[in-house]
Amino acid sequence: MNDVEEMGPVDYLVIEFPGNRMTGEGFPLLVDLVERGIIRIIDLTFVRKDTDGSVAALELSDFGDEIDLSVFEGASCGVLDQGDLDEAGAALEPGNSAAVLVYENLWAAPLARELRRGGAQLVAGGRIPVQALLASLDATEGATTPPGGSAAA
Repeated sequence: MNDVEEMGPVDYLVIEFPGNRMTGEGFPLLVDLVERGIIRIIDLTFVRKDTDGSVAALELSDFGDEIDLSVFEGASCGVLDQGDLDEAGAALEPGNSAAVLVYENLWAAPLARELRRGGAQLVAGGRIPVQALLASLDATEGATTPPGGSAAA
């Protein structure tokens, strides 16, 4: 792993596949992000939440021949432990599976490095769900539009 002072911000995603049906759509775009140097995969683990609520890691071979995930062989490096998988599983509906992706934002590494050199540090982060952003924008738009009229002057 790179020197921590040189790294960009690290994020994670939990991507749920209802009914354990993974089609592979989106994975070519993930590979493209890596190849273009936008992100670096730190860990990628697949999990399943059984109907009894237990969460278990899946091997790529568990998906059979229906989807080729060989490009992700070796992407699971063990950063995620069972506690992390259980936490990700808490967001899943029973009977579903998920990909848990931990990645470095390489695009932001130069900015993060320069900010650290100036003594700054990232003290908080988060993600705004798209639905929440759209609702906020809709509320703002409604507040700036006069009743019965257009916001444009």
